[in-house]
Amino acid sequence: MLELENKEVLVIGLGRAGQAACEFLCRSGARVTGVDRAISQRLQHGADRLRPLGIEVALGVSAPPAREFSLAVLSSPLPLNTPLVEAVRRSKVPLISELELGIEQSQCLSIAVAGTNGKGTTAGLIQRALASNHRKTVLSSNRTHPVSSVIEQTKDLDYLILQADSFQLEITESFRPAVAVLTSLAPDHLDRYGTEEAYVRAIARLFRNQQAFDWAIVQSEALARLRELKLPVPAKTITFSAENPSADLYWDRGVLVSRIANWCRPLLDLQHCQLRGSHNAENLMAALAVSRVLRLPLDTVLDSMKTYVPGPHCFEMVAEIGGVQFINDSKATNVDAACKALRAARPAPVCGEPNLWLIAGGKDKGLDFHAIGPLLSERVKHAFLVGEAGQRMRSAWSIFTPCTVASSLLEAVAEAAKNATSGDVVLLSPACSSWDQFRNHQHRGEVFCQAVKSIGSGVREGAHNINGRLATAQQ
Repeated sequence: MLELENKEVLVIGLGRAGQAACEFLCRSGARVTGVDRAISQRLQHGADRLRPLGIEVALGVSAPPAREFSLAVLSSPLPLNTPLVEAVRRSKVPLISELELGIEQSQCLSIAVAGTNGKGTTAGLIQRALASNHRKTVLSSNRTHPVSSVIEQTKDLDYLILQADSFQLEITESFRPAVAVLTSLAPDHLDRYGTEEAYVRAIARLFRNQQAFDWAIVQSEALARLRELKLPVPAKTITFSAENPSADLYWDRGVLVSRIANWCRPLLDLQHCQLRGSHNAENLMAALAVSRVLRLPLDTVLDSMKTYVPGPHCFEMVAEIGGVQFINDSKATNVDAACKALRAARPAPVCGEPNLWLIAGGKDKGLDFHAIGPLLSERVKHAFLVGEAGQRMRSAWSIFTPCTVASSLLEAVAEAAKNATSGDVVLLSPACSSWDQFRNHQHRGEVFCQAVKSIGSGVREGAHNINGRLATAQQ
């Protein structure tokens, strides 16, 4: 365990996780300095809250303060080659992530969930399964409950469940979860990592320090990719897949089936669940595998999973208006996630006809948009593209489906709603991050939901000016 009392500690990044790290370090007796390269009203409010605690705060900086530190904690997704982080690394100060800071101080076993997509749903399913069996848990996510904010609770917990991303994992050194779950691997964050291999290597650090008596629950296709790159998984391994019938847990005609020794049986019919789609079948299989290694009774676990409802912005049905479904999948911030949403949406009334009005686009993460083309041709009537990546998406997709670059999300919603007919689906599944036009994917999803609700009000009141109603939805 790190000794923190009277140590000079630098925290880089003062978002939610950075503020939590500053506060925890202060409670632990460290002398804390927090810095951020940005200046915003939100950061100013955070700084005003931290300074009365005796924490030194500097915003809008590109270099750390000119003094010696015993430890530096990186709490934000800043690339390691940014001047601020590079300056710290050159100074030879030990640099750890906020995730590792928390785990070093944790007093219970940890279950870590990582992967390109499915982390949030899988972690939520695991927490629900444990809670249904009276296990005390906390679910930690960098965006909602950073590890540093829940450390003191761990002495009373059975398990700390961690939703870990590649940014947190890429600088971990001693991080070792008792159970590690890898939900999927697909290209993402190439604007940061440059190559898919570099991104995969960052996530693979999830397993780096596991021992032979720990557990690794891994999607079989992801495991194949790790082996191709000769990245070891030293723990006991259980595989799952919606596509590979040789996996330990697999999906067979809508039923989740186990071939694990002493557990060979059908487990769960997806029709009995609130979750839909092959990607959610995999999320359920991963959670079932965790429940198996933790020796939870299957009956109570299944009951908890049948009633699980995904959180907001995750293939969320917002409304059905005039037979048109409006679905908010704002959390789909990469191409693979958008593919899963396109496959999960309801089929057209006329077999084989496209029935989706897709709204996509946002901050360009350097992903390849071409591979999704055949699926667009099969499922999408028209794509409305917004944000920084809109023109590049149009270049990649216009050969497969009609595309329109819209000036805003509200314009895209209005046009899709105006043209959709009964049996169609208006789907927000951006395949990009939200940071070009919105605070985060939640903000983007909220704007979409408000716009849809305005359309519904207009229909009920007999209003015809949809654009007028949408103009107020963003405010």
